Amino acid sequence: MKRIKHSLLAIAVGASLISPLSHARTDFNVCWSIYVGWMPWGYAEEQGILEKWADKYDININIVQINDYIESINQYTLGQFDACSMTNMDALTIPAAGGVDSTALIVGDFSNGNDGVILKGQDQLEAIRGQRVNLVELSVSHYLLARALESVDMTERDIRVVNTSDADLVAVANTPSVTAITTWNPLLNEILAQPDMHLVFDSSNIPGEIIDLLVVNTQTLEAHPELGKALVGAWYETMSHMMTGSEYEVLARTQMAEASGTDLAGYELQLASTEMFYLAEDALNFTLSDQLPNTMNKVAEFSFEHGLLGDGAPDAGFIGIETPAGVVGDADNIMLRFNPAFMQLAADGEL
Repeated sequence: MKRIKHSLLAIAVGASLISPLSHARTDFNVCWSIYVGWMPWGYAEEQGILEKWADKYDININIVQINDYIESINQYTLGQFDACSMTNMDALTIPAAGGVDSTALIVGDFSNGNDGVILKGQDQLEAIRGQRVNLVELSVSHYLLARALESVDMTERDIRVVNTSDADLVAVANTPSVTAITTWNPLLNEILAQPDMHLVFDSSNIPGEIIDLLVVNTQTLEAHPELGKALVGAWYETMSHMMTGSEYEVLARTQMAEASGTDLAGYELQLASTEMFYLAEDALNFTLSDQLPNTMNKVAEFSFEHGLLGDGAPDAGFIGIETPAGVVGDADNIMLRFNPAFMQLAADGEL
């Protein structure tokens, strides 16, 4: 692969360029939540992969699973964690909009059917008109719903959004008053297993728009590139365990399945609707594409329309988003960065 020359996050990724002061800190905290594309973090911890890579760079990484997805991002934004798993939209609308300069260190996958709109007793999306739709408001589920409505010439004025915690969605789906739900896996498949539930739109209709990331505080990453190296190294070693034909494949996928509350068949079903980037080269190709800034522009427009970029945001371009293909929004107010430098190191075998 042709080596990337770029100025994104022009930091010292080589250990020789780390200042003595940067070594003063050796303990880092990372959080993640249950989702098909983030289960590898739990496996990496349990199998000692994360510890091995942390030891390589003389640091300690404490990784914590948080049951409430949005709460995990809030805690990251408040500085309780140095890195957190989240989607591209949530990275923009929570930490970046909150003034926390953040870097997408690992582009792990995109949802290709793992997020969906469900109707009870109806099998056509058009039937959603006039219904109350339960979802995690202002999350990627809300974005997916907006894109679904757009596909049938509707807007949110044609429905009513009911904010519901992801921890409660499966339970409320059983209640007679709930007739429409938008969510992600494994909740999506759990709800679809209930009687008379129909998937009427999913993220395979908008491929590449809901992206799953590991986001790191940019200031922390600049000061401690060893954290980025350890996390990326651990991630791609774990990816190698998941790949078809690996001697670890069944063990890895079974362990991730059980940790997410399903069995191997159920987890394989989720993986089938996820475009996982098992190889760093694949993640790089996606991150370097022109599609990424176009997607982030759509996300920024949705976010602005829903007041997610802050009260002072005059337009959708208020927050700058740096990508290898160019900056989306205000280049003088960059708060979200897609930096391929560490994935490039993995692709080149230089970690």
